[in-house]
Amino acid sequence: MESLEQTLRTILQPLTHNLPTPIRNTATQLLGQSCYRSLVHNIILTDTACLKLAISKALGVGIIGASAIVKIPQLLKLLNSQSAEGISFLSYLLETSSYLIGLAYNVRNRFPFSTYGEQALIAIQNVAISVLVLQYSGRGAAATVFVAGLAGAGYAMYNESITTMGMLQYLQAGAGLLGVASKVPQIITIFRKGGTGQLSAFAVFNFLLGSLSRIFTTLQEVDDNLILYSFMAATVLNAVLAAQMVYYWNSPKSKATAPTKLQPKGKEAIAQSTGVQQAKSKKNSPSTRRRG
Repeated sequence: MESLEQTLRTILQPLTHNLPTPIRNTATQLLGQSCYRSLVHNIILTDTACLKLAISKALGVGIIGASAIVKIPQLLKLLNSQSAEGISFLSYLLETSSYLIGLAYNVRNRFPFSTYGEQALIAIQNVAISVLVLQYSGRGAAATVFVAGLAGAGYAMYNESITTMGMLQYLQAGAGLLGVASKVPQIITIFRKGGTGQLSAFAVFNFLLGSLSRIFTTLQEVDDNLILYSFMAATVLNAVLAAQMVYYWNSPKSKATAPTKLQPKGKEAIAQSTGVQQAKSKKNSPSTRRRG
């Protein structure tokens, strides 16, 4: 190992000693001054603690990056098919509520963003999917109530004068249960229908990998069993969903190969939605024309 480190130092240190300031500052912020100097500046691969931290940070950043697109295939499937078949709104409601609580808990505890950042990005995508599911299920009016309810709950949890930290801890314990419970309706829906319908395989398998990675990052960076146990339970149920996806892959009621581009029907759905919103805006806006 010493000979390998010496070889790497000879090759890499001319670069690592002269990194641009923005890169050096970002790496130092992620790893801390001690681990940055050990791993990047001095290239000591035998520093196990710092190496584990670096792996954890890399996984965290990777999960956050992947989360920005993890639900896009699901959105495309809904828009292109204009059908919510096989998608459980209750599952998305519970999952989004769990993420909202988790975000408030992590932010108010000042945990590293790399350990929870994907929750914000996935929650936004979940809201969009939930609205479409309601729309295609003939419950469009409920979408407004759903979004307003999430906004009100989010404000209450981030406001310390409304929700104390003690109350938020109880909510976080409940969020772990919500996260687990959110998978159950989807598992039951797939079982009853004998297929995965419009459920996205990309999202399912990415969630399984993400929850496995989050167990590692939580063990390394967050000393909080409430969060750890919720990720462990989520991994088990994500594995069940992944197993169902494989089992029903060739089922007639499964659409495992979703279009990766927005199809004409999907574009038409977006255009119609935009047109309706514009029409409502014009209808509700006051007229500036003088009346004689």
